[in-house]
Amino acid sequence: MKTNQMLLVTLCFFSVVLSLVHAQGVNPKCSSQDKGSNLQVFHVFSPCSPFRPSKPLSWDESVLQMQAKDQARLQFLSSLVARKSVVPIASGRQIIQSPTYIVRAKIGTPPQSMLMAMDTSNDAAWIPCTGCVGCSSSVFAPVKSTTFKTLGCQAAQCKQVPNPTCGDGACAFNLTYGGSTIAANLSQDVVTLATDAVPAYTFGCIKAATGSSIPPQGLLGLGRGPLSLLAQTQNLYSSTFSYCLPSFKSLNFSGSLRLGPVGQPKTIKYTPLLKNPRRSSLYYVNLFAIRVGRKVVDIPSTALAFNPTTGAGTIFDSGTVFTRLVTPAYTAVRDEFRRRVSRNLRRNVTVTSLGGFDTCYTVPIVSPTITFMFSGMNVTMPPDNLLIHSTAGSTTCLAMAAAPDNVNSVLNVIANMQQQNHRLLYDVPNSRLGVARELCT
Repeated sequence: MKTNQMLLVTLCFFSVVLSLVHAQGVNPKCSSQDKGSNLQVFHVFSPCSPFRPSKPLSWDESVLQMQAKDQARLQFLSSLVARKSVVPIASGRQIIQSPTYIVRAKIGTPPQSMLMAMDTSNDAAWIPCTGCVGCSSSVFAPVKSTTFKTLGCQAAQCKQVPNPTCGDGACAFNLTYGGSTIAANLSQDVVTLATDAVPAYTFGCIKAATGSSIPPQGLLGLGRGPLSLLAQTQNLYSSTFSYCLPSFKSLNFSGSLRLGPVGQPKTIKYTPLLKNPRRSSLYYVNLFAIRVGRKVVDIPSTALAFNPTTGAGTIFDSGTVFTRLVTPAYTAVRDEFRRRVSRNLRRNVTVTSLGGFDTCYTVPIVSPTITFMFSGMNVTMPPDNLLIHSTAGSTTCLAMAAAPDNVNSVLNVIANMQQQNHRLLYDVPNSRLGVARELCT
């Protein structure tokens, strides 16, 4: 056995390579074949070997060459399992002082790292670029990337961004985000999430920004529109993803974004996704009732009904922090919550306010559960998803509020605090959304 192994090693090390080449261009000193034959036999280390480097490699160069080949090999192996890519998620509150949830993304060649906010209600990705006015200090440098490209107005993608304009041959666009506005050029470059490199990914390269609502290092759109991550990686991830958001207080990347249908939870309950042509990016679902403790509260059906014309209904959104319900729904939930807290304490307690929260207590409370009842599934919120505590810990509030009194007052939003430590599975091809309890803090 040992003899065979030694023989195999010897054969590998002193291998003889057969190369079929034409006699033309062959060094006469190296040509030893018979006339009329094209078969030449060389030792791999022979000066005549076509596989011998043109000049000797130093030890450093050899190592770097092997590393480069390994990198290419790993990218190939990664492509074989790309359909179950996992991207770590962290609370931006702890890392970049932003209320969003963030993922690490690498952009360009060579790659530049950015911490991008993940947003299920937006489509196009955008990042601050060198020279941006009003952006943070962490910017992407297009000039350092050999694969960066600015798209012109003739590009098909230019018709898919809001308010496109043409200038200097570039497709520019403007949009609002929260109370902020951005101006960007439509661009393309390699974007890598985990180990999956997506070539020619289309995004906005921000050149000017106003306001403080913009995530400092950019945004990754997970909506359902044509420029979203789902649309641009459809062949790779089949428009399927899930995530588990850790607690706001988590200091590391303990959450996860799973891309693709492979590796998703099998035991999970679903509710159908609804389509709203006017707001096609949003993930609408049918919320038909809400239960506080064991009681289904009395909410007018119109407060929860889906209406594509007005935009009314209920969505899941990763970018909103606290759940907002239209006033009739919130009032019913809040009043029953207060009643049960008083009953648990066996006495009436003073309810105070803190900022936008109107149901706060300065004494320890026992919180009832709140259950959102969707078509096909119920999602019960434990106290960790319902209560927010003041820094000093002396005040506890119900972490929900009424929808703002504006154009969006018809929309119920299940926000990221209520999603924490749950696995949310967005299965767009089968038009369904699943929720299961999962600790990822």
